[in-house]
Amino acid sequence: MVDVVFRHPAHKGGDDGRGRFEEFAELASNFTSSPVFALLCFLLVAAFVAVNAAGLSTEWRLVTGDAMSAVTLLLLAMLKNSERRAEHAIQRKLDAIARAMLEQQEGRRGQAHEDLKAAIGMEERL
Repeated sequence: MVDVVFRHPAHKGGDDGRGRFEEFAELASNFTSSPVFALLCFLLVAAFVAVNAAGLSTEWRLVTGDAMSAVTLLLLAMLKNSERRAEHAIQRKLDAIARAMLEQQEGRRGQAHEDLKAAIGMEERL
């Protein structure tokens, strides 16, 4: 269990490094960057303002405030996951570039060039 929590997201899951959460996070990230989600957030904020402006009961204020808090927490989790996957992809590319440059400087062409080719297209898998 500790290994699942503290391992980098790119190292979890199946052969391509993607687990169910990473796939869900990517889908959620695509949805949250859409105009539909922006409209839903706008409507949620408008509902919050309207409930407070209308002086409705505390229960309604709590419902709208809790909904906004829940959306914020979910967005934070998705953003952090996306950030860490991008960070890992960049680091793998930099490592591959460095290894390929060293091979080229030594006058040979080997596995590092193949790793570089794989790293260049890895954002499609992450």
